[in-house]
Amino acid sequence: MSIDPRIIKTLLQLQLAPSLDLKAASNPLQATTGDGSASLFDTLLSQYMSDTASGDGSSAPILPADALAQLEALNSYPNISYHADGDSTAEPSAYDELIQQASARYGIDPALIQAVIKTESGFRSDAQSGSGAKGLMQLMDGTARGLGVTDSFDPAQNINGGTKYLAMLLKKYNGNEQVALAAYNAGPGRVDRTGIRTNEQLIENLEALPEETQRYVAKVLQAK
Repeated sequence: MSIDPRIIKTLLQLQLAPSLDLKAASNPLQATTGDGSASLFDTLLSQYMSDTASGDGSSAPILPADALAQLEALNSYPNISYHADGDSTAEPSAYDELIQQASARYGIDPALIQAVIKTESGFRSDAQSGSGAKGLMQLMDGTARGLGVTDSFDPAQNINGGTKYLAMLLKKYNGNEQVALAAYNAGPGRVDRTGIRTNEQLIENLEALPEETQRYVAKVLQAK
């Protein structure tokens, strides 16, 4: 099952402009406040996933949590394996100090670092993809070497290197976070070939990016 780029566009627009009043735009979905009800992101995703499941929109809406779980499955990495001698801990709090250190060193929001780690590896320091990306922030060997990382399975080196790379991408794209995340996933060369430089351009030209990258950006922002 694939994700309709139109729904990803809407979700990214909500992240870019969280104050957007969809009701004023004649959208039947309603935003809710912090009273425990579903967010606009969850509501939109729930409606879309429900329509996709039924094919005709006739099924009962599914819970936002179930919709997010289905998005998680769509963007999973079935070819990730685990390093035999690695630390398999999946507790986010285990890396709080390393994240804070990298955040202070490179001026990156710690919530963004944590969201990337969650999306990339699920906090598995021993994660390795079929393409060779390794560790918490899934660094390729060539990228790791360029960042001064000698052991991508070492949490301290991986988080420092991955955050340094994020900082480089954010600087390259003038602080446009969504574009930097797309480049982190697809590679800056792929993004540059589309001509995308700003978050607004990314939303308008979303279909120019791989579907995996579209989902990746939305997932990181939601995790953040």
